[in-house]
Amino acid sequence: MAKVELKQPVVQEISEQIKDAQSIVLVDYRGLTVDEDTQLRKQLREAGVAYKVYKNTLMNFAFKGTECEDMCSLLEGPNAIAVSKDDATAPARILAKFSKTAPALELKAGVVEGTFYDADGIKVIASIPSREELLSKFLGSIQSPITNFARVLNQIAEQGGEPAAAEEAAPAAESN
Repeated sequence: MAKVELKQPVVQEISEQIKDAQSIVLVDYRGLTVDEDTQLRKQLREAGVAYKVYKNTLMNFAFKGTECEDMCSLLEGPNAIAVSKDDATAPARILAKFSKTAPALELKAGVVEGTFYDADGIKVIASIPSREELLSKFLGSIQSPITNFARVLNQIAEQGGEPAAAEEAAPAAESN
């Protein structure tokens, strides 16, 4: 069997992974210890992010003609890609957080929702909270006025409706 026939399934695998991905982050993992790499893979797996090391030439073939084509120029040295089909910020967030404890991990670039970002752009993407966090903050901000209104009504009820009685007495005094 020719070498090309052996490499084609791997290129196809990469293409399938990046096809409908919300985000793809390219990293240089050179210098990570085995323990650090194991911890990183565990964190990514728990977040539903696929993380895999491929040969640069195979990634280059898979990236051609896709949104990831801008990353082809960065394919030097040992690289891995982290791919998420669900959460657009998860790979960048986890990798950036992990790189603080393991400085050997270098964020190179990424594609988030079809837009290419360099290393600095990926760090900015990493600072965006997850979708769940944003939704909970949003729901909290909606719920806050309702909760405050309920507290005010509760306080009025506990006081026996005195503020309402005082307001009714005032118009009655004016009519006399």
